[in-house]
Amino acid sequence: MSSDTTLYDQDFDRWASSQVELLRQGKAQDLDIEHLIAELEDMGKSSLRELESRFIILIAHLLKWQYQLDTLAEQWQAFEGKSWRKTIIEQRAQLSFLLGKVPSLNTSLELAREEAYPAARRLAIKETGMPPEIFPNACPYAVDELLDEDFLPLKPK
Repeated sequence: MSSDTTLYDQDFDRWASSQVELLRQGKAQDLDIEHLIAELEDMGKSSLRELESRFIILIAHLLKWQYQLDTLAEQWQAFEGKSWRKTIIEQRAQLSFLLGKVPSLNTSLELAREEAYPAARRLAIKETGMPPEIFPNACPYAVDELLDEDFLPLKPK
């Protein structure tokens, strides 16, 4: 086990700093290439995970808005879904920021939407207590609708 591997396992921040210093000194031959590759690959995966996570929360709140808002508004006249709307706005703002910082994620939007939907559906079912069959099996919202700051789904007929 090399000293880089030991440092990587024991103190990641110190390992990262040492790798930066080696790069600054032009000592590429001394770099911990194996771990650098793994960390760079994980950085890309991290952005995709954040995209999917934002979609999960956004879609779950859109589902609640679409399928539960009227029921709760009938029970409690003061209920307007303001907290849901705030969460929808926040997630869209975070998605816009993320896509601005990592434009290459635009090629992953459709896949991320599809990957996120089952978890979003489960979350909506759990949070609303509504029967699973109420919610569609496939995501009813297009990527453009998810990113459209003015889009709110209509209640089902």
